[in-house]
Amino acid sequence: MFRILLVALLAFGAWKGYEKYQSQRAAQQFQGIPQEIDISNNSSRRNRSIDIAPKFQCDGRTHCSQMTSCEEATFFLKNCPGTKMDGNNDGVPCEQQWCK
Repeated sequence: MFRILLVALLAFGAWKGYEKYQSQRAAQQFQGIPQEIDISNNSSRRNRSIDIAPKFQCDGRTHCSQMTSCEEATFFLKNCPGTKMDGNNDGVPCEQQWCK
């Protein structure tokens, strides 16, 4: 019984360590790469793009626990690689936490 518990704890620790390693690796890879957003304002300025500063940028975060809102989670899901926030693949991230 003790051996099974020990193996389970070691496996859980290894899994969490690997997950943290992957998250840090992704953060280093994508750190400082801002996302550009172009919005066309068709009502007053036809065929002109407006450059605005993005509210969020990809910084390596991949999990719901690292987000602060549904809007932020949705941005990361749509624009950033390697996210793990849409378990049922329905396009809505963090349904239990942010996007109810």
